[in-house]
Amino acid sequence: MLDYAQARRLMVDCQLRTFDVNSIAVLDAFEDVARERFVPPGREDFAYIDQTLSLDGGGGDRRAMPAPMLLARMIQALDLHAGDKVLDVGTGYGYATAILRQLGAEVVATESSAVLAAGARERLAGLSNIAVVEAPLEAGAPAQAPYDGILVNGRVEMRPQTLLEQLKEGGRLVCILGPARAAKATLFVRTGDAFGARPLFDATLPALGAFATEGGFAF
Repeated sequence: MLDYAQARRLMVDCQLRTFDVNSIAVLDAFEDVARERFVPPGREDFAYIDQTLSLDGGGGDRRAMPAPMLLARMIQALDLHAGDKVLDVGTGYGYATAILRQLGAEVVATESSAVLAAGARERLAGLSNIAVVEAPLEAGAPAQAPYDGILVNGRVEMRPQTLLEQLKEGGRLVCILGPARAAKATLFVRTGDAFGARPLFDATLPALGAFATEGGFAF
């Protein structure tokens, strides 16, 4: 049987640290949270591979769980502090939410798939400072806004304006933005009514249909 604790340590040392993840808090959170609990049933032994894992949530989207090093870099870019309020968009089975909560954040997780939302609630049961909301991903969770940080678990083809407007002043949103072959992890920062954008690194994930454009990529 696979030693999951050892696999987590190897993931942190051989994947995260070698991909410019240098936040001690983020590294510790990824070592503390049991990723195998948040993968699809029967896929536990694949939890720590350096690959995106497909999620079967029903519906039209090809949903996925980001590879550990990709998720870690995205979360690191949010520059979170204990007590921050964070929106986790498209949480899947709740792994990113568990990591964010381990960092001391109060997390609102949205999921459009009833199957995935139910799975997230089951896996996150008993943890404080977490709310899982079944809702369209593009809508965010305005009732609980504003947020210090927003994480989008998937690729978006257009600027997620509705989500950006749910940020606090100085708040950060990180997502994978662009067409599949030219997408980049992108950080948005709110200043007043303006939202500065900065590409961080090349990356891709399956597209989220809620953020697709009919004519192709639009910023």
